[in-house]
Amino acid sequence: MAVEFTKRSCEEFVEVLASKEPVPGGGGASALIAAIGVALGNMVGSLTVGKPKFKDVEEDIIDLKNKSDQLQQRLFNLVTQDAVVFEPLSKAYGLPRETDEQKAYKAEVMEACLRDACGVPLAIMEACCEAIDIHEQFAAKGAPIAISDVGCGVIACKAALQAASLNVFINTMSFADREYASEINVKANAMLDEYCAKADAIFADVAARFDK
Repeated sequence: MAVEFTKRSCEEFVEVLASKEPVPGGGGASALIAAIGVALGNMVGSLTVGKPKFKDVEEDIIDLKNKSDQLQQRLFNLVTQDAVVFEPLSKAYGLPRETDEQKAYKAEVMEACLRDACGVPLAIMEACCEAIDIHEQFAAKGAPIAISDVGCGVIACKAALQAASLNVFINTMSFADREYASEINVKANAMLDEYCAKADAIFADVAARFDK
């Protein structure tokens, strides 16, 4: 069942992902990758809290960790939700369309299912953007000994952002309501433009701290 995906082992999740089962798919994988990225930043916070050297920023780090905890849970929920909304869409594709009535009904059902299926990866994108903002703060205030994990985390969140966007665009492509599709595409592209660049800048800042 979809609700069990995040409770499975890493091996089990990947095995199902590689199979012909319709869920989990790209959206759920994006959410899980983002959750891992958030956790990497969160770990930097954990290694910073309690260190006398970082006493001046400890309250900020604790706040960032609380936000990260909430974001991780939201992303886990989105893994499940992506599977939940995709199943009706996969069934809608199989509806008959031999008569005018059947065609009209299928079009109505498809549009509703597409909106639901599009909404989840869009929410994943929004969560990824929040995660990248959090990583920017961890990079600035976290313990240098773990700074590489900020770089790992932020680039994972960027990958999840880009991956989730494809799950948005493949659905908006099929919308009958082209005006609504355009609104969603504009919103998704704006997040890509702003936050891919921000993630790259954070990663570059982290990488520049090492002798190479």
